[in-house]
Amino acid sequence: MQETIKNINIDLLIPFENHPFKKRDGIENEELKESIQENGLLQPIIARSFSAGTYEIISGHRRVEACKELGIQTVPAIVRDMTKDEAIIAMVDSNLQREHLLPSEKAFAYKMKLEAMKHQGKTYGHVVHKSRDNISDNESGRQVQRYIRLTHLIPELLKLVDEERIAFTPAVELSYLPENEQKMLTEEIEYTDATPSLSQAQRLRKFSEQGRLSIDTIFAVLSEEKPNQKEQVKFKIEDIRKYFPKSYTSLDMQKTIITLLEKWQRQRERNRGEAR
Repeated sequence: MQETIKNINIDLLIPFENHPFKKRDGIENEELKESIQENGLLQPIIARSFSAGTYEIISGHRRVEACKELGIQTVPAIVRDMTKDEAIIAMVDSNLQREHLLPSEKAFAYKMKLEAMKHQGKTYGHVVHKSRDNISDNESGRQVQRYIRLTHLIPELLKLVDEERIAFTPAVELSYLPENEQKMLTEEIEYTDATPSLSQAQRLRKFSEQGRLSIDTIFAVLSEEKPNQKEQVKFKIEDIRKYFPKSYTSLDMQKTIITLLEKWQRQRERNRGEAR
């Protein structure tokens, strides 16, 4: 595979088409910008030649966005000669190394890589699950397939999975519900302020397969008290939204609150130490 290293005008870099990895607007993005401002872009991005003198980003979307926000005009890039399928596989593999990935990001990344491998003929006969074993170095083919199932969730439910309001395994069960039933479930989740456990999700799926899932059934299942339900501290979103940028998701706000509490705890411990 041929490659060259060059400095590229940032306006000539275009995002990878339909890439599933989201921009981070919270603390993670601020820390990245601080690092680039202090040390420059230490690691070149990876790109491939595209149309009309432009370059498609393979790895480094967040770094490019951070550089744009900082007013940086050129970035170092490793330019590789790749086909579309090779580029998809490289893009997915480079981003899967990131420390914090949302379930939706993994789901669509695994799906893209699997389809690219099929185009390249890297599946093994018609035994699809064996090709899935080659998608990830860290997760089994079975787990990869569970993630790919999440791509069948409607955006509203998938967002709840990313925000950790719906756990991964129940979400896989819910992905088998048809779209109209997923929409009913979303409405009932908001109405009851409850999300299904694994056993509840399995029952909802079974009711669906039997043609017996209705709004009343969903409400009855979600209204059950879970035996292992833990006491929770809840905030109304309208009470705390004013303290955060408009772009912050519920998960961004939760992470920021936890980070601030950790800093507060460390400060209290230091103050106690100084008082002794």
